[in-house]
Amino acid sequence: MDSNLSLEFLRVVEQAAIACAHTMGQGDRTSSDQAAVEAMRRVMDTVSIDGTIVIGEGERDEAPMLYIGEKVGIPHARGATPASARFDPVDIAVDPLEGTNLCATGAANAIAVLAASDRGGLLHAPDLYMEKLVVGPSSKDAVSLDAPVDFNLRAIARSLNRHVEDLVVVVLDRPRHEQLIADIRGTGARIRLIGDGDLSAGIAAAVVGSGVHAVMGTGGAPEGVLCAAAMRCLNGEIFARLVVTKPEHEERCRAMGITDFRKVYKAQDLAPGNEILFAATGVTDGTLMRGVRFFGDGTRTSSLIMQNTPHRIRFIDSIHVDAGGYVKVRF
Repeated sequence: MDSNLSLEFLRVVEQAAIACAHTMGQGDRTSSDQAAVEAMRRVMDTVSIDGTIVIGEGERDEAPMLYIGEKVGIPHARGATPASARFDPVDIAVDPLEGTNLCATGAANAIAVLAASDRGGLLHAPDLYMEKLVVGPSSKDAVSLDAPVDFNLRAIARSLNRHVEDLVVVVLDRPRHEQLIADIRGTGARIRLIGDGDLSAGIAAAVVGSGVHAVMGTGGAPEGVLCAAAMRCLNGEIFARLVVTKPEHEERCRAMGITDFRKVYKAQDLAPGNEILFAATGVTDGTLMRGVRFFGDGTRTSSLIMQNTPHRIRFIDSIHVDAGGYVKVRF
């Protein structure tokens, strides 16, 4: 992929974040998500790619825009053929609004996010739950998804030269995590329970100084692929396994070419592409990015853009000035 695409995808997530930020705190998660999807789709069709959505808002009949398998980019928006136009083939995973409830209630860590890779570089993950363990670079060779909680937390503490009691573990606040929460508390580690947004937490776990040292528990598989793309850029790691408990789950996996239901995936398995790009913009204030801020003549956004080729991580603060507007820049 052309490395300049990072700035194009930055526009995509910025506009999605701005669109849904207008609905923040209004209590309507459906409207928030719809605003993000429509904005992301509109801007995506101005990008010079032959894009395919591999993780999106659902199947075609259920999602009018950004459905799995949808073609996006200039050649598809304008009716040209990708072959004659010679646009880069790109696979794309999107979550136009990760944390719909967070946006609807004005809570922290709602983001607009996408990951892109060369063709075949992102796993077509079924829409199932996935067991996850996300850690930063220093701990990735010391832990295992199948190890007891106390073993993993001791290993993370040793890797960071800390006491277990110093660690902060993020867990989704769900009834299914009752035993996990008890096990973590039993070690003396601290827990940050979140209502939504385990992708944002996973990214934070791989960033030194974020105050998050691990993410544990069960969450969505599509978010696991997005997290894996981020880990490829941050040199962190995700350990993940699909939760397959019903025959229909098995059928869904097989339809996407997955036959080993007990496999433990790592970042390289979930996002195996040679070229990975990850882009996110804060919708509400969060650990790594501030939320969208509106003022008289424009809007300010905070974004994170990452690539593995070349290896580059950028935090970008943008001011979008309205036509004819005037703004005083403050630091």
